[in-house]
Amino acid sequence: MSIARPDVRPPKAWAFPEAERHRLSNGLQVALYPLPGQHVTSTRINIPVPLAAEPRDREGVATIVSRTMDEGTASHTADEMAELFESNGVGLNAGVAQQGLWVDLEATTRNVGTAFGLALECLTEPVFPENEVNRHRQQRLSQIDQELADPGYRGTLEFVRTFYTPTSRASRPSGGSRESLAGLTRDDCVAFHRQWVRPDDAFVVVAGDFDPQAMLTELDGTLGRWSGQGTAPMADAPTDAPADDRGRVVFVHRPGSVQTEIQYGWVGPARENGTQWAPHPVLSYVIGGTPHARIDSVLREDKGYTYGMRGSFRPRSGFGQFVASGSVRGDATPDALRLLGEIFAQVDEGITADELREGVDFLSMTAPARYATADSVADEAASLQLVGLDTDFITDYLAAMRSLTVDDVNSAWRQWSSQPRTIVLVGDADKYADQVDALGLGELTIV
Repeated sequence: MSIARPDVRPPKAWAFPEAERHRLSNGLQVALYPLPGQHVTSTRINIPVPLAAEPRDREGVATIVSRTMDEGTASHTADEMAELFESNGVGLNAGVAQQGLWVDLEATTRNVGTAFGLALECLTEPVFPENEVNRHRQQRLSQIDQELADPGYRGTLEFVRTFYTPTSRASRPSGGSRESLAGLTRDDCVAFHRQWVRPDDAFVVVAGDFDPQAMLTELDGTLGRWSGQGTAPMADAPTDAPADDRGRVVFVHRPGSVQTEIQYGWVGPARENGTQWAPHPVLSYVIGGTPHARIDSVLREDKGYTYGMRGSFRPRSGFGQFVASGSVRGDATPDALRLLGEIFAQVDEGITADELREGVDFLSMTAPARYATADSVADEAASLQLVGLDTDFITDYLAAMRSLTVDDVNSAWRQWSSQPRTIVLVGDADKYADQVDALGLGELTIV
C-alpha cells in the first residue's frame, strides 16, 4: 500500500517578539520581553557613552571602568562581591562598544531582584581599588601584546587605521593603546565613571519567563533608584569618517609567515530601515556567508588556497562597510587577491535567481532559531537600541527580504561596489609584495 506524500506548507512569516515598554520612576527606559519557558532571565543595560568621549590620552579608560565596576564597592569588597554573585547564581559582564557601555546580567527569574540590586551597586558606588585598576590595566597591556601577535587582529588593526581618518575613534583600538594606558590611574576611572555612567538616556532590556508587572516592581525598587548628579555631559569629538586616501594596499611584514591574512573592503550602507537593509544580508550570504558561497567556492573548493574566507556587509552609525577577510597560503597571496577582484566583478554582473532564493530562504527560515533564547532576544534588542533602531527593524527586513527581486539585490550591490578599496595584508612582504604591487590594486605601503 502506498501512502501519498503530505504537502509541505510554507512556514508562516515570523516576527521578532513584541516588547512591553515602560519608564521607571526615575525615567529609565525599559523594554520587557516575556518569553514563556526561558527561566534564565537575560538583562542588558545600555549606557550611551560613546568611545569618542574618552580623553585622547586616556583611551581605554571606558574598558577599564567596565572591567572594574564589580571589583569592590562602597558596600562590599571585591571578594564579597564575587561571593554574592556566585552564591546567588548571578552572572555579570560589562564592556564597551563604539556607541556605549553595556552591562549584561544573567539570573534565574527568582533571583533577578538580587541581580538588579548587585548591578545597581556596581553602577552607582564602585570604588575602583587602585590594586584592581592596576591589575586590569596590566592585563589589558598583556592582551595588547597577544593581539599584536595574532595576524587576524593585526590585520584588523591596520585596516581600521587605513580605512578611517586619523581623528576617527574607530581608527584606534577600543580598549586603548600602550601609550594611552601607560599613565591611566584610579582617579581617571573615578572621573570617567562620575561623568558618564548615569541613568540619563540609559536603556534596560529584560527577556525571560516572568510576569511583567512583577518584573517592573523589581526594577523600580532597584534600578529605579539610580540617579545622576548635575547635567548630563555631551560628547564633543569628531564623528567617524572614511579616509580620503583609503583606496590603497598596506602590507604588514611578518618575516617567514607561511600564510597571509587578507582584509579587503570598502564603504557600504548604514542600517536605516528594514526595507533598505533587506538586500544586504542576502548579498553577504551569497558572496561570503557560507562554505559554498562564491568566495569559498573559488578560493577553498576550487583552488585550495584557504581553509575559509568570509565576506559581509557590516553596518555602523552613519555608514557601513563590506569586508572580506581570512587567511590564504602565502604563495597564493597574489592570485588570491586577483581572484577576489574577479569574484566581486562577477557579482557586479548580477547574482542569480537561485542564489537569491537560497539566501532568502536560509535567512528568513532560520530566524526563529537565531532568536530562540532570552539571551539572543535581549542581546539583539540592546544592540539595536545603541544604534537608534527598534526590534521592528528585524521583523521589517525579514518581511521585505521575502519580496526581493534579483534586480533589487543587484542594484543594492552596485550602489557600493565601485567605492575605493582598502586592502590590508599580513604576511611575508619580502616574498610577495612585488607580485601584489604588479596587480595594480592601489598604492602599496609596507609596514
